[in-house]
Amino acid sequence: MHAPVLVLKDSLKRESGTKVHHANIQASKAVADIIRTTLGPRSMLKMLLDAAGGIVVTNDGNAILRELDLAHPAAKSMIELSRTQDEEVGDGTTSVIVLAGEMLHVAEAFIDKNYHPTVICRAYNKALEDAIAVLDKIAMSIDVNDRAAMLGLVKSCIGTKFTSQFGDLIADLAIDATSTVGVDLGQGLREVDIKKYIKVEKVPGGQLEDSKVLKGVMFNKDVVAPGKMRRKIVNPRIILLDCPLEYKKGENQTNAELVKEEDWGVLLKMEEEYIENMCMQILRFKPDLVITEKGLSDLACHYLSKAGVSAIRRLRKTDNNRIAKACGAVIVNRPDELQESDVGTGAGLFEVKKIGDEFFSFVVDCKDPKACTVLLRGASKDLLNEVERNLQDAMSVARNILKNPKLVPGGGATELTVSATLKQKSSAIEGIEKWPYEAAAIAFEAIPRTLAQNCGVNVIRTMTALQGKHANVDNAWAGIDGNTGEITDMKERKIWDAYNVKAQTFKTAIEAACMLLRIDDIVSGIKKKQAPGAGQAPSKPQIETEGDADGEQMLPD
Repeated sequence: MHAPVLVLKDSLKRESGTKVHHANIQASKAVADIIRTTLGPRSMLKMLLDAAGGIVVTNDGNAILRELDLAHPAAKSMIELSRTQDEEVGDGTTSVIVLAGEMLHVAEAFIDKNYHPTVICRAYNKALEDAIAVLDKIAMSIDVNDRAAMLGLVKSCIGTKFTSQFGDLIADLAIDATSTVGVDLGQGLREVDIKKYIKVEKVPGGQLEDSKVLKGVMFNKDVVAPGKMRRKIVNPRIILLDCPLEYKKGENQTNAELVKEEDWGVLLKMEEEYIENMCMQILRFKPDLVITEKGLSDLACHYLSKAGVSAIRRLRKTDNNRIAKACGAVIVNRPDELQESDVGTGAGLFEVKKIGDEFFSFVVDCKDPKACTVLLRGASKDLLNEVERNLQDAMSVARNILKNPKLVPGGGATELTVSATLKQKSSAIEGIEKWPYEAAAIAFEAIPRTLAQNCGVNVIRTMTALQGKHANVDNAWAGIDGNTGEITDMKERKIWDAYNVKAQTFKTAIEAACMLLRIDDIVSGIKKKQAPGAGQAPSKPQIETEGDADGEQMLPD
């Protein structure tokens, strides 16, 4: 019998580079395939089960991927892509995944032929530079004050979404909201902060058509003493505070030793005087409405209501910032530092209304609001959530145009133009990089091909006809009408995309593909959990007979 052979087992079996590349590419393609059907106006919806057991019905690429729980690290990095795209430009979340997946798919053939990943990445980066140059060439400028053109653009960008069936409604809301909060920084720069200064309030009930952009702010609060304080004030003078209007408690436990009974009365009187003094400092400025982020004691409420002032307490900091922007007030930290310039006089009306079961305060009809609230009404919570997601995308598109007013054709026309130009250029490239460069050119066709698939037309015929049209480079506007699948002129149909959404999509997709291609090993830093009671004894080298040690690393006898 043979002597037993000592075998040292590696704790983590490493796969060869090519195997890892294949695994990464497969994982990325799987992610791309999940949301491929949600591209374009005739896209499918996905029904997601979230962790709490609720359901979400949407075709927003980013919303779908957020809910996925995938184990493979490459798939996770693909999901991060759509998140990046969503935060940067707010649109094109599906396109970026489809494009990145396709870039990796065409690279697979070169990996099989033992091309080095860096060669493929070099070719891809060259293709990216040329693609951006093509975008610059075909981009058209747009006048941001031309309402009809802006409306057409936002509509075509969210025409793929669920709410496109409600006509211009969402596009109107988005343009109104973004043009309200736009601030000119000078030198032709505009700052549009849609996260901070646009609040979307979803109130179930009513018709979707009742949704509107308020020239001001609304928030879910009522006045402190509804019976005594006014709920409607025209042209209110508003003071915003972020300090409590109540007696300051000691920072830590305070002991006061009282000798005489009257001292207790003196102590209470001091508290009352402190609060009265604070209220008098505020009332000096004759406000009609006092809003604080902190508490407001009964006594302060008494003094304010006696002076005919309405008060609201414990407001969120973000809401307070929006009110300040809307009515021109300054948020004050200490009542004794109040000045006339801190009082907000820009609002035309303060009103408390009851919608459904809850009270909402409106600070509206502002002269020059730099913050606003979009009030969404609709039949159900699920519908409202989807409308909100679509509205966010529409506002992002409007913001992008305000920041960079350039358009490129939609409907896959841009990608086909880029593809045709890159194919022509590839013949001039020398050396081994020529083929990956050409493959990148072909990968751009994934977007129009997916659009055609989702319309249900004959993909091969449509793509061949389109490639024929684009072989003549001057014809940059031929693309697919996502509703009918016909080949049409994008200018006539007014199907546009924002320039910086497209540029960001190309950059993110290609750079991500390069990053995944350059991974040649996945090493786990996580220790495997052992069964209880199993891992007590220190593990000994495993002794196996020669027959079992097939293909393992062997030490000589």
